[in-house]
Amino acid sequence: MKHFTALTLTFIILITGCTAQKNVKNWTNINYAGDTMTYHKLDIYLPEISKSSYPAVIVIYGSAWFGNNLKSAAFRNYGKTLLNNGFAVVAVNHRSSRDAIFPAQINDIKAAVRFIRANARKYKIDKSFIGVTGYSSGGHLSALLGTSGSVGRYEVNKASADLEGNVGSFTGTSSSVDAVVDWFGPTAFHLMDSCANSSSHDAAGSPESTLIGGPIQDNHDKCALANPITYVDKDDPPFLILHGDADPLVPHCQSEMLYKALQDKGVKSEMVLVPGGKHGPGLFEEKYFRMMADFFIRESTK
Repeated sequence: MKHFTALTLTFIILITGCTAQKNVKNWTNINYAGDTMTYHKLDIYLPEISKSSYPAVIVIYGSAWFGNNLKSAAFRNYGKTLLNNGFAVVAVNHRSSRDAIFPAQINDIKAAVRFIRANARKYKIDKSFIGVTGYSSGGHLSALLGTSGSVGRYEVNKASADLEGNVGSFTGTSSSVDAVVDWFGPTAFHLMDSCANSSSHDAAGSPESTLIGGPIQDNHDKCALANPITYVDKDDPPFLILHGDADPLVPHCQSEMLYKALQDKGVKSEMVLVPGGKHGPGLFEEKYFRMMADFFIRESTK
């Protein structure tokens, strides 16, 4: 647990130190839930080229679900590439697992999507294309957003969760997205240690156990509710999944299982397994940022 948290914090500090692109127009600290909470704020950045509207990409930070105010880190990590390629960038905060357990996090992300879609004209967003990308726990939330776009309350045996939730004022607006780029996000929590030959995730205090409110091996139904694979169907948006084959925190089997599920349902999807790639290092390079941008460009111009 200490090892996981230390690596996560180091990774956050690394990307927070990057230089963000200056923009002609941006809005910061907009509360998408209609309350005063920091974890319900988002920032919107527009490209320098003036247009009446822009396709948008929501960016979600990684924090092992422990962070509730890291939207600026997500923007600094992805912002320059996406802005330079004509996308509005929406960086979103969400509740941490210490603020509230799952499904609070996906409820917040869906509320942010609804807010952006409902206020598209005000913020010059072209609501015909809203993509999402995230890394680590943000990759998990991005993938879950992509596969559960039309899912509200859902039951797995005796466990249930309302994935849509009622956060914000636009609960009647769609929370679906049009494309997903998932950077090394967890999926099947209860299989993380078995496919990585470790025991860090099964612990009662692990990030995954904290998220669902109990040890993952004692709560398989709750794990299933938090698993993007549970909701995969043929109507899901296109996916690009990137994962390092030497990731020490989230084993690449997690992405491989998601990719297989998407392929089995006929969802347009691609997985890139990066040789020697770790949990960010080896993946967060210009080559793969370019791959992400090209994917979103292709999907937004169809």
